[in-house]
Order: sequence, then structure tokens, then C-alpha cells
Amino acid sequence: MEMNPDIALQHDRTVMFAKRPKVLIIGAGLGGLTLGMLLHKADIPFEIYERAQEVKPLGSAMYFNCTTANFFKQCGIYEEFLSIAKDVASIKMCNEKRALDFSLDFPGHEKEFGAGGYIVTRPQIYDLLLRQIPKGRIHLGKKVLSTENGGNGVLIRCSDGYEADGDILVGADGAYSAVRQSLYEKLKKVNRLPPSDALPLPYSTVCLVAQTVPISSEEFPDLALDESQFRQYINTKTMYSWVTLTTAQNTICWGSILYLDEKTSKENDAFRSSEWGPEAAIAMCRKVKDFPVISGGDKIMTLKDLMDRTPQNQVSKVMLEEKVFKTWYDCRTVLLGDACHKFNPQGGVGATNAIHDAIVLANLINGLPFHPIAEEIEAAFKAYQDERFGWVQSAYESSKVHRTMMGQSVASKSTRAIAKHIPAWVFRRIQVKACSYRPQVAFLPLVEDTGRVPPAQQPSLWVKAPVELERLSTVQVV
Repeated sequence: MEMNPDIALQHDRTVMFAKRPKVLIIGAGLGGLTLGMLLHKADIPFEIYERAQEVKPLGSAMYFNCTTANFFKQCGIYEEFLSIAKDVASIKMCNEKRALDFSLDFPGHEKEFGAGGYIVTRPQIYDLLLRQIPKGRIHLGKKVLSTENGGNGVLIRCSDGYEADGDILVGADGAYSAVRQSLYEKLKKVNRLPPSDALPLPYSTVCLVAQTVPISSEEFPDLALDESQFRQYINTKTMYSWVTLTTAQNTICWGSILYLDEKTSKENDAFRSSEWGPEAAIAMCRKVKDFPVISGGDKIMTLKDLMDRTPQNQVSKVMLEEKVFKTWYDCRTVLLGDACHKFNPQGGVGATNAIHDAIVLANLINGLPFHPIAEEIEAAFKAYQDERFGWVQSAYESSKVHRTMMGQSVASKSTRAIAKHIPAWVFRRIQVKACSYRPQVAFLPLVEDTGRVPPAQQPSLWVKAPVELERLSTVQVV
């Protein structure tokens, strides 16, 4: 296939069969699955390619609220989502003495923004989205080695010799995206890559994440409570913080974060650049096993009690990078989720923003004319970044504040003091800003937003598909 970005086919759409663009999605994470589900509903051809040989039920808990509720309702999966999630109305900030220091409460979210907040385990939400996509559309064991991106189409080459071509390439393959690296390498050669995008991903923390097997409420009384007990623990004597969350499946999602200084950052460089296994996670577990946790009962427990109830192969050690890239697209290639913006998970906004990306991108791909040329596709990608970038930047800044609040620096202590004594009206203003962007899918029936605070403007919501435009044109002529 010839891939020349300087050559664009001249289409005469009056004599061509109505053809939607074929989309190749690299990465079967939450963002890639969401985009695939929406393209399936729009009847747009797509394929998803994932480097892993199998999907493993790894990961801990995720937080979703009103900013995704309308989307889940549109897709007909909101009730099932509620059945696997647990309501959460506060984050309890605790200390190393197992005492509550202060609480960040989120009262009245359902009235204010149309829906409350929920904790759901990553395996559960992943399975829910996965079941919305035809099995034959997801191809496992496809590690992308190179990509081509030109005026006539896109092409991927995988390590097993497999090749695939299409009209649009979406990099939804995570923080170390192969699609982004291939795209940036080509842009750098022609001096079109901003210097900041060429820099390596900065990281300041390393994290353990895991989930126990189901536990009885006799052992862990907090599990019997209707609301998820979301507890953040801060220890002023170490460079760690840790977290526990109760789930609807009677499991405990837990994690521990190491805040790196100059010495520990160098120690973790080797881990960062290697293909690590469970040994790295086990080694970190030994360092944090004695950290105290609150069970809701009289029994004194530590993280080791949770580790003993967690399968070793389901404990992950991950780097926590933080960066918003300036370049999200070029020609027929576009990035989504962690591939173009990576947040520290303390803010709980990574998965939500990947879903928001997928909603906006699906709206704009659906709005492309039949047989779109490269210029039309790139214009849609520009509209996608224009709509999303400001919200992403705001979420990035918010996640940094949450990360700082959990650390041990002077800035961390100051941030906690401010959070502890923040006036109610200031906290509400922060919540309004964080919860006003509640995007919907343009090509699915819209749902009524019942929040007293109206949703923010969403330009992509008014994008029409070519078949809709033809119908409107016929009506106007008549």
C-alpha cells in the first residue's frame, strides 16, 4: 500500500457507494473498548488490536460519577453498572494511628448533577464494556511494531507478521503507546513535533494495586455498610501512602503509593524500562505489609491481612506517569486516553477522561462524510482535541493536587490543611467545575440530564452523520 501524505484522492461522492471509514483501534483498554462499542452502535467498521495474549483481571477500583452516567444510560448499561458498583459519598483521610483525620464529603450529587458517585472494580467494568463488542472484532497477541499514516490510508505491522490496513488509526494503547511513538518519530524527522512532546514521560510515584478475594463482613465489618468505605491513609514518617476501598463484590481493593525522591527515582529507573513480572510487586509488598488499615471492627489489621487474601498473580506494580501531550493527531492517526494524557490515579480521573475521549471521537468519526479524505479526517481530529484539551488540562491539574495532598512534603501538609478547612461554598464551586462536563453520544437517543447544574457545552453533540444530513436535506427540499 502506498502511503504518501502529499497525495489525496479526489473523490466524486455522487458515483461512489456510501462507505464509512474503517477504524483500526490499537489497545483494548477501557478507552479502546468504549470507542469500539460506540462505533459498533454507529455501524462503522472497526477492529481492535491488543498486544496481550489474554485479558487478565488485574487492577483495583475505579471511580465513576455523573460525568459518565448519561453515557451509560444511552448505551443501555446503566442499571447493570449500578448492580456491580457501590455508592461512595466521601473520601476518609486517615492517619497511621487508624484514626480519621478529616473527610472530603460529596453530598447531594444526584440532585446537583443528576447522578452520584460509585466505586467499581476494574475487572467488573472491563467485562461490562467487553460484552458490548462482537468477539470477532478484538484480536489478541497483536504487538504493533510500526505504523504507516498517509493520504490514502493507514497500515499497521505486528510482531507476528500480521498486517492490517484501514482509513483511520486510533492509538488507545496506554502511556507508552506504540502508535504515539511511531507517529512522533515521523513528526520529529520533519521538525513538526513540539520539544516538550519529545521528552520522556515524567514520573514521581510507584504504586501497588490489587484486589482481595471475597471476604466476610465478620472479618471486615466495613463490607456490610451500604456505602463504599473509601479510606486514604497518610503516614508522616514514610514516603508512602495507601488506600482501601470496599466493593459490591465483598472484596477490598487496596493499593500503596511510594513517593519518589532523587535516590528512589534512580532506583526505579531499571524497573521503569523493563518487562517486569510479579517479583517486583512481591518485593514492594514486603516493604508495606505492616501499614495499618481500618476494618470497621475491633480486630487490628494491616495491609498484610489483605495481601494474605489476595492472589499473588493479581498484584500489580505500576509506574505513575503524569503528562498532557500537545500533539494528539496527524493526518489519519489520532491518540486517545493515556496515549495522549496520563494522570496520577490519586485524582481518580483517568478512566473517566478516556471514556470522554471515546465519546467525542466517536461523535466526530460518525460525522465524517462518506469516503472521507485525509483533510476531512484531520479536521475532525482537530475538533476532537479542541473540545477535549481544556477539560483534560483541568483534570490533570486536579489530579496533581490530589497527589500532592497525599505526600509528605511541606506543600502536601499545606494542601491537606486547606482541604480540611475549605469553606463549603468554595468546595461546591470546585465540584461544579469538575462535574459540569457530562458528554453524550450524538447518534444515540439523548437522555434527560436531571441535574440542577446544567451540563457544559459539548460541540460534538451536534455533529450529524452523512445519512442524517441527507435526510435533513431531503426534508428541506420537500
